[in-house]
Amino acid sequence: MNLAKKRAQFEQTKTIYETATLTFIGVDGYDVYNTSIPFSYQNKTYLFGRVEKREEWARSWVRLFENTGKDEWTLVQDSMIYQLEDPYISFIDHELVMGGTHVRYKQGEVDTFYGYFYKGTELDNLYYFTTGPDYMKDIRLVQLHDNKIGVFSRPRSEEIRKKYGSESIVGFTTINHVNELNAEVIENASIIEGLFDQDEWGGCNQCYLLSSGYIGVIGHKCYNQSTDNGEERKVYMNVSFVFDPHTHTLLDEKIIGTRSCYPEGPAKRPNLIDCAFTSGIVARPDGKVDLYSGIGDTEEGRITIDNPFEGYGDIVEGKIR
Repeated sequence: MNLAKKRAQFEQTKTIYETATLTFIGVDGYDVYNTSIPFSYQNKTYLFGRVEKREEWARSWVRLFENTGKDEWTLVQDSMIYQLEDPYISFIDHELVMGGTHVRYKQGEVDTFYGYFYKGTELDNLYYFTTGPDYMKDIRLVQLHDNKIGVFSRPRSEEIRKKYGSESIVGFTTINHVNELNAEVIENASIIEGLFDQDEWGGCNQCYLLSSGYIGVIGHKCYNQSTDNGEERKVYMNVSFVFDPHTHTLLDEKIIGTRSCYPEGPAKRPNLIDCAFTSGIVARPDGKVDLYSGIGDTEEGRITIDNPFEGYGDIVEGKIR
């Protein structure tokens, strides 16, 4: 079944318990979207957000925000400014690792892009430590039960499409220490079979160690949809899957959210009105989860859903030492 049919099936059976758009204070005149998941540090809750003017593209910064109310986030004044897009976080060896996409220009045009990675134990003092491969977004890390580090890659190119049929693929490998992370390791990650169908693309957005030893992945899947006027619309959806790192196999992949699950709002471009670019989930005391997602490349939304990893183990929470 192709992704459009899976999406139609999901829309008929979905259960959304709560839906909201996040409010960001201290960044008047700018949109904040495609954030990291919220995380705790010294008894406060924060997230990193992509900050960008509505009329601009590939000219964004990543800034730190503190939770100051229900679905309300306030800019942390004088916090570091990162020239990145689409931040994410993970906890490796009791350090915070923050990654994002850096876009490089040449003579006014986008030349390439790649992942930058920072780490540290002090939220206001993270250190850059490595760069991913050229033209690769959505590289994600997760610490495993044996303290090794799982690394998910996401090659996307015309060569990939010709070889696999899909526009992108996802790979997985492990390293023993975060200092081993580099472009070559990421580039050589072994492909996970069965994630994408013809002309689809996507990647991992947030990865979670489960108590079973499996990895729970919250990601995105995408395809192009032709509209009535003959133009193409990019459809981005929130998905989840469970991955067995020992057998390198994919388990229980499914759609967990679409743009229609979130409140109505603007889109940066007309072809992005059906875009929900996943951030990740946060477990709730009631057993459900809050799913965060960028919407329309202009806002960040939150919906409450059933735990997509139910039956595969509990999420093992990481923290900074």
